[in-house]
Amino acid sequence: MQWLFDGLLHASPVVVVSIVFALVFAEDALFVGFVIPGETAAVVSGVYADSTGMPLWIMIVVVIAAAVLGDTVGYEVGKHVGPRVMAMKILDKRRDGLKRAEDFLARRGGLAVFLGRFTAFFRAVMPALAGLSRMPYRHFAVWNFTGGIIWGSMFVTLGFVAGSSYEQLARTVGRGSALVVAAVVVVIVVVWQVRKHRAAARPPAE
Repeated sequence: MQWLFDGLLHASPVVVVSIVFALVFAEDALFVGFVIPGETAAVVSGVYADSTGMPLWIMIVVVIAAAVLGDTVGYEVGKHVGPRVMAMKILDKRRDGLKRAEDFLARRGGLAVFLGRFTAFFRAVMPALAGLSRMPYRHFAVWNFTGGIIWGSMFVTLGFVAGSSYEQLARTVGRGSALVVAAVVVVIVVVWQVRKHRAAARPPAE
């Protein structure tokens, strides 16, 4: 655990920014969110800003830009090659979740794009489904920008606040104890993310 924190703290800002941007962007554009939820990268970027003194607003702008651009690319993918993408074998185990996302989009329209931003599975597939459904881009863009701005600002700031709490805890009880607490928090977050992924992919109750 210690080497992970040390590696993050000593990494080049350009490298960290590039990795964060790529993960958040690819989550929506390339369905990477099935493996690494974008909010993980967003939170890490906030922790990095707190630990290195990088201005928080830079990380917020990077994450928001990546989220909005990723959704835009996902929308275009769905619009132009949507049926081919939805037929990919990687999605075979997620057909029930896709059906739920399609139904949610059909019922809520642009609001589903906004609310989907806050659920990992929906965040990964909703832009492509919006493009596939031929939702007007201007309508999609309004909800995309709104969701990206709120989501990006919230999770980067959460990481920034968590970073401050970690450093304060380390000074109070020692870095070793603080790492144990941090590890427990990470486990809780991972379990929460896994449960959320499974819930999103689970077929609706009869």
